[in-house]
Amino acid sequence: MTAPYTTLISASELQSLKTAQAPLLVFDCSFELMDPAAADRLFTTGRIAGAIQAHLERHLSASSPDQAINGGRHPLPRREWFARWLREAGLNQTDQVVVYDRNGANYCGRLWWMLKWAGHEAVAVLDGGLQAWQAIGGPLESGPATPQPAGDFQLSDEKAVLVTTQDLARALGRPGQTIIDARAGARFRGEIEPLDPVAGHIPGALNRPFGENLGSDGRFKSAAVLRAEFDALLAGRDPATVVHHCGSGVSAVPNLLAMEVAGLGRMPLYAGSWSEWCNTPGLPVARG
Repeated sequence: MTAPYTTLISASELQSLKTAQAPLLVFDCSFELMDPAAADRLFTTGRIAGAIQAHLERHLSASSPDQAINGGRHPLPRREWFARWLREAGLNQTDQVVVYDRNGANYCGRLWWMLKWAGHEAVAVLDGGLQAWQAIGGPLESGPATPQPAGDFQLSDEKAVLVTTQDLARALGRPGQTIIDARAGARFRGEIEPLDPVAGHIPGALNRPFGENLGSDGRFKSAAVLRAEFDALLAGRDPATVVHHCGSGVSAVPNLLAMEVAGLGRMPLYAGSWSEWCNTPGLPVARG
């Protein structure tokens, strides 16, 4: 097998892996935030042949408080629970994982990050998503998925860093922490807030809506362009001080991935994000 893909993989590269029958598991993470039931409809209507569904709320978020390790609208499940689901989904230690959606990498990034957090480095986002696969004539299937044999995946050392509300609050305003918020500008500024009870942002945060990482073709911009854009955003701040967040720890990941593609390193994620911050008594809020 070739060296593992750990950030992005093109549709043609995925096709080559499938043709070579490499150890491979593909996850469809398509979702609609305002219509969670749409995920099941999208999956059964059409997906990459052989793909397994990874549903944001059923599989990639804690379903009860005793499972959750943080707050917010999409709390992370405990690593042991997540690992058990991965085994049930058919993941083996030696598998190359490819994750995709049809939503501009908004949702599949969550599984990319969680697999790193679980210790599985061989995971990549399909650049351009389902649309890129369709563009090269990649095979699709519909209907219920065929269950996979259970895999042998086991947790190992975390390869992604998780930051808590307490961590973020302790370092707030200090030079050693730079916060990047991936929400749309109007939400960041507090002009609208359709999902959380308080509008605004964490004081001192910088704003980079996650969609800015993609070009007009739906693929991630080049490493050079991404690096230039993040350098401009950071304006001299050390990239190593960055913590990424969004509304609920999902759409922040494209920014995190883009910084890694740009050669700036893998930065921590504040998974509770604005939905946990704004519901925590005593924490400051900024607007504008």
